[in-house]
Amino acid sequence: MPNQIPLSVLDQSPIRQGSNAFEALQESIALARLTDKLGYHRYWVAEHHASDALAGCSPEVLLGRLGGETARMRIGSGGVMLPHYSPYKVAENFRLLQTLYPDRVDLSIGRAPGTDPFTAAAIRYGSRVGPEHFPNMVLDLQALLNDTDCPTPGLTHARAYPKTDIPPQLWMLGSSEDSAGLAAMTGLPYNFAYFINPAIRPDIFDYYRAKFRPGPNLDTPLTCLTLFCICADTEAEALRLSRSRDLWFLRLLRGNPGPFPSVEEATNYDYSPGELAAIAENRDRRAVGTPEQVTQKLQSMIDRFKLDELMLVTITYDPAARQRSYELIAAAWNL
Repeated sequence: MPNQIPLSVLDQSPIRQGSNAFEALQESIALARLTDKLGYHRYWVAEHHASDALAGCSPEVLLGRLGGETARMRIGSGGVMLPHYSPYKVAENFRLLQTLYPDRVDLSIGRAPGTDPFTAAAIRYGSRVGPEHFPNMVLDLQALLNDTDCPTPGLTHARAYPKTDIPPQLWMLGSSEDSAGLAAMTGLPYNFAYFINPAIRPDIFDYYRAKFRPGPNLDTPLTCLTLFCICADTEAEALRLSRSRDLWFLRLLRGNPGPFPSVEEATNYDYSPGELAAIAENRDRRAVGTPEQVTQKLQSMIDRFKLDELMLVTITYDPAARQRSYELIAAAWNL
């Protein structure tokens, strides 16, 4: 298949059953090295808190390492949950990353807490600035990255350091109509988290494009969609590998997913009819199969939503199978 649009990677740093956070982060570092060499366009790392399933609680810290482990592709957050933090401090963190790795850093922001309410309260430590202030926080962050006046009274003359010739590329990450509208209003590129909310309104990107207003760093709309994907040499092997995430997904729906189970545990699990129905319902919303099957699915998503970019999130119990999945897709996509 010809290279239609850029492909990128979202890494949640999954922790496997019987493993630990240290190994998960080493696997993230190895995957970043590999996908950089394979020709993927971006490598984003996620933010989750109080989780024994996902090790990435501080994207900016992990990016400080990943930038030094890669040479070509862009690195970024997928994303920073901005309501937890001061826009000024976020701007400093990502200006520093951009200074270390010039013109390679993306700052994707989201509104979701990325954790339970108790942990969210602990992160904010009594701050009364919550998600309801997110739109204004976005505008302040955008101004701080661009060395312009913040709209919030009292912050007008604030300037973030270190100075950079080119600011980090600011993205809106979301899974709803609200995030699409805010991305459009603020002139930001928009990445829809399809792997989180596949019940997407069919015109979500048309809605974003129709409402888009040019911003300080983007003149025309820029769209990306993040899709769960597993590719293997055979369809049977890809489906076998996907069982780990199927079981983890069911446990996530119950509120306590834990580390990612092995294929053997997932295969031997006694599924109820309702659980089997939930897995079947979710199956068409992923790209799982051979290189030909996966690339056909990716192309169908591009055609359906008229995308500018695609981002893939792959989780398998075996880290070698995860690397193999990205290798097969890179070859099939002619990266």
